[in-house]
Amino acid sequence: PLVEALPTIRGKRGRPWQRPRWLYGDRGYDYDHHRKALRDRGIVPRIARKNTDHGSGLGTVRWVVERTFAWLHQFKRLRTRYERRADIHLGLLQLGCVLICYRQLPTSF
Repeated sequence: PLVEALPTIRGKRGRPWQRPRWLYGDRGYDYDHHRKALRDRGIVPRIARKNTDHGSGLGTVRWVVERTFAWLHQFKRLRTRYERRADIHLGLLQLGCVLICYRQLPTSF
């Protein structure tokens, strides 16, 4: 699965994590076999239930991801992938992230 392809997580000093502690997912992943596969790998699944109301609490974390995607889609070359080579697309993606961070600097002080 895709979970096994996640790179090691850097952060604080010490040995890097080999897997995330939690994995957030939307209602499309609300199946027992997904939850079991994550628990077998030592990952706590934070997946929204299909029969719960919206605003149940998981959206407070998920909006950060959706906001970042919206910021990246402001760049036309990232909205639709025109590049055939993955390294060029990755370079444009990194450039877009740099520009987003640069724009956020004046508002964070």
